[in-house]
Amino acid sequence: MILNMKDLLEVAKNKGFAVPAFNISDYSMFNGIMEICEEENAPVIIAIHPDELRHITSEMVKGIRERIIYSKIPAVIHLDHGASIDQIMKAIQAGFTSVMIDGSLLKYEDNVSICKKVCELAHSVNVSVEGELGTIGNTDSVETTAPEDILYTNPDQAYDFSQRTKIDCLAIAIGTCHGIYPKDKIPELRIDILDEIKKRVSIPLVLHGGSSNKDSEIEKAVEHGVNKINISSDIKVAYYNRMREVLKDMSLREPNVIQPPCVEEMKKVALHKIKLFRADNMASFY
Repeated sequence: MILNMKDLLEVAKNKGFAVPAFNISDYSMFNGIMEICEEENAPVIIAIHPDELRHITSEMVKGIRERIIYSKIPAVIHLDHGASIDQIMKAIQAGFTSVMIDGSLLKYEDNVSICKKVCELAHSVNVSVEGELGTIGNTDSVETTAPEDILYTNPDQAYDFSQRTKIDCLAIAIGTCHGIYPKDKIPELRIDILDEIKKRVSIPLVLHGGSSNKDSEIEKAVEHGVNKINISSDIKVAYYNRMREVLKDMSLREPNVIQPPCVEEMKKVALHKIKLFRADNMASFY
């Protein structure tokens, strides 16, 4: 059941849940995510960043498509944070069903222009488009982004942006950061801004930087209308922390022995997110 993002998120918007977008970096991670989503009868977005795509290669996307086509759950193959028209076109040619063009660091009119162009290209082949307005913080740099340095999405601008670009979903900035938060940094989501955007924008809303936030805040974001939440760091931390433990046994060398316990650890985190987003058993509505 391979879909584009527009069709997948329309159901989520109507039923009041968020679809998890899990970033995967190898086939074992991908297969583990599919397994747990199938077990929970949950729709899923397989997100692949351009850096991840260079690592796995576009040839692996064919295998991902094949796995999804014969699955019982609806799924999307989504390019996460595409930075150029060239990256977008290569993703579409590789078989992605959804793309994100991230022009959030551009001047507003330039962001509008590139999103509009991507929509014209992608929509002609039934590929959906995600845009971003405002800036998401980053915890992976030497100095983490301070709350006052996050450019929150302007609700009025969000309406203008969605109308002019014709994007299918909008990533908004309400206080999240990419990466894992340091112990001394406590994120606080601006639900008030989310509510104002929701009043003005009819397309599904997206929350990036969903890892490491308090469950109570993520739960509230879903209650207030977020329909897609990106998770990358949380599942990768679980996967590779377990791998570091497994590899203490210096006699191990076969991936089919090393990777399965790591995948199981990752699946525990993914299961928690699926239930937190209220996505379990929602595949039944497709």
